[in-house]
Amino acid sequence: MTSLFSLEGKVALVTGGSRGIGEMIAHGLVAAGATVYVASRKLEVCEAVASDLRAVGGEAVALEADLSTPAGCEALAAAVAAREDVLHVLVNNAGATWGAPIEEYPVDGFDKVMDLNVRGVFLLTRALLPQLEAAGTPDDPARVVNIGSVDGIAVPAFDSFAYSASKAAVHHLTRHLAKSLAARHITVNAIAPGLYPSKMTAYLLDHADELAAAIPRGRLGQAEDLAGTTVYLASRAGAYTTGAVLPVDGGVATLR
Repeated sequence: MTSLFSLEGKVALVTGGSRGIGEMIAHGLVAAGATVYVASRKLEVCEAVASDLRAVGGEAVALEADLSTPAGCEALAAAVAAREDVLHVLVNNAGATWGAPIEEYPVDGFDKVMDLNVRGVFLLTRALLPQLEAAGTPDDPARVVNIGSVDGIAVPAFDSFAYSASKAAVHHLTRHLAKSLAARHITVNAIAPGLYPSKMTAYLLDHADELAAAIPRGRLGQAEDLAGTTVYLASRAGAYTTGAVLPVDGGVATLR
């Protein structure tokens, strides 16, 4: 079982890896043995996370990246390619949200969310195809793990119109990419998290007890929940899974 879930010798990239869900996943990948590249817009924050990962015995490198533009996606792919010939695991986690009443929802806010959450996933994956193809084999394919959301499965309670639409798009893009890339020995899956403590959800956490009571499992998500699911998808254990959208939400998707 140890070898089944091992990522020893694997190279992974986690976008939006400097905080929240991305940081949780980066820690899990390092613990499983992977060398992890952590990317976000703020290099100094990435460097702090990479330092923490190295402090626990992992191999980690910080990279600066703005994935809201096509040029930013190409630049990150080039930075990875300059350092690594192969990329075994790509975690597309970088994302943004925006909330406002429908009458006040700004066009630029809608575009910002869609450009980063959907277009960025597509463009970065495409730009890194040479490294992913070089890593994949019939028995041990390269892996793309897209971070969607339970809000892309069930309508959320908040006026985050672009966010929920973008995550539903990520889920379907995942299935489409999985079909397209299967013959190239690349699997593509999505994780749909529920509520986890992070900077993005900080405004909700004053009501954490009330929110937890509404979740069938009775608690918010924890780092181990996401880390374990990602390691499964990235390891030999998940080699035959592709095109899946896995809710890791404590059962919230079953309520709506």
